[in-house]
Amino acid sequence: MYSNQQYYVPAYNDLYRNALDTQLLNDIQKAINAEYSAVACYERLAKMAPTQEERNIILEIQKDEKRHLEEFSRIFTNLTGRQPSYKIIEECPDNYQPGIEFAFKDEQEAVDFYLDISDNAQDMTIKDRFRRAAADEQNHAVWFLAFFSKNQKITHNQRQIEDYGAKGALNASSLSLPQMLIYALQDEYLAQAKYNNIIETFGNVRTFVQIREAEIRHISALLPLFDRYRVPLPNDISQYFVTTPENLKAAYAAGVQGEIDNISMYARFLSLNIPNDVRIVFSQLRNASLNHLAAFERGLARN
Repeated sequence: MYSNQQYYVPAYNDLYRNALDTQLLNDIQKAINAEYSAVACYERLAKMAPTQEERNIILEIQKDEKRHLEEFSRIFTNLTGRQPSYKIIEECPDNYQPGIEFAFKDEQEAVDFYLDISDNAQDMTIKDRFRRAAADEQNHAVWFLAFFSKNQKITHNQRQIEDYGAKGALNASSLSLPQMLIYALQDEYLAQAKYNNIIETFGNVRTFVQIREAEIRHISALLPLFDRYRVPLPNDISQYFVTTPENLKAAYAAGVQGEIDNISMYARFLSLNIPNDVRIVFSQLRNASLNHLAAFERGLARN
């Protein structure tokens, strides 16, 4: 990290005392606002990231942007003797896939912009700082392009699925036993992924920790049925359906709705002609969901 190194920049009333380059200052101020906007945007994208790995990488990218913001601000202050202004100049999309596409394009534009600043600056320190920042932005663009490509494939796969988990089961016009098992397992995967996300975001909230552990037991109860009835296990893509709640109250509200859907799904399954061993498992999971619903409703009332 080169941000802690000591380096010389022209001071106010020094080299640029009588010849401040207005265009250069305007460009540096624009770069400051771009970095300030990126820091805010990447905070939002990290919260929406579908996997912990993507979240960690986005937060590392955000650290680079914070460093750029500090360096550009320092240069601006030394050139002018005053602090720069900070404002959001680019609104970050509300959804993850458009957000990482936006970030990729923004990083690519920043590369060209910073190289132009470096080329036009006379001071070697400014040249070096912006050229290094351009290299960082190029690396960031590569990461965002990788995320976009991966999630674009997932989105394409999602279009091949009418729906997922409990909602898919409730929307299906008819249900075979393999379909019921798959929808049930998908929904348990989804619940576990949602609660993992909530715990990572808000800490070890007791209700979510306990219910996440119950979801693990539910999955274990379903898996033998797949083997017994020769049903192939579906891939677990539940993480791509998870979004981070804005606050703990929203997390409880999402939990309530998820359990309502889950209970409705099992009620539909139990209304059909299914083997007795499957009926026993579905009944147990339905009853557990009733308990979970009551726990989430209590949590929602407290928040």
